[in-house]
Amino acid sequence: MAAFGAGFGIIAAHAGIGPAEAILMSTLVFAGAAQFVVAEIWADVDTASGLTTIAFVTLLVNMRLFLMSAALRPWLGSLPGRQIYPGLALLTDPGWLLIARYRAQGGADAAALFASGFMLWVTWIVGTATGHELGIFIVDPMQFGFDLVMPCFFIVLLVPLWRGFYRAIPWLVAGFTALIAARFLPPWWHIMAGVIAGSLTTGALNDRR
Repeated sequence: MAAFGAGFGIIAAHAGIGPAEAILMSTLVFAGAAQFVVAEIWADVDTASGLTTIAFVTLLVNMRLFLMSAALRPWLGSLPGRQIYPGLALLTDPGWLLIARYRAQGGADAAALFASGFMLWVTWIVGTATGHELGIFIVDPMQFGFDLVMPCFFIVLLVPLWRGFYRAIPWLVAGFTALIAARFLPPWWHIMAGVIAGSLTTGALNDRR
């Protein structure tokens, strides 16, 4: 998470995002994938259409969190909102993975959702600040592969989720659908297309079983 945050800080510095803006974005948005995407289109931030695009892209990329939150409802649905929403506000991909593994190992304390999210949030902010400072000394981030930080991060997250090839079929369907959608749909819609295709495939396979 620290390396991922540092990668965003470096990319943000080269996209013209100031240190205060980058840290504030990481503090309030706290969504690595969306922040990387926004850094690519930051040049149009001074226009109304640019701001609208950034808001829409952030919403689109983060819609996967709806599915992650829904997956936690069987466990947390009976608790009052004051105990759930602070943790859900800090929910991220690695946070969801941590809490899912915690639950699978028999954990039952709902406070773990907020605790893990809070620690990842602090780590992300510190990583962003550190990376932004380092970005000043890196002339070309692409030369060092910093543009690959995000895909590598998500690939690593898949490793603990491996349950055999049958369970990986939705991943393949989601990836293939996203590649096709990226070729024919407007920018960033391929993310949601992959999410929907993977979710429908998972549901179909579970019904068969």
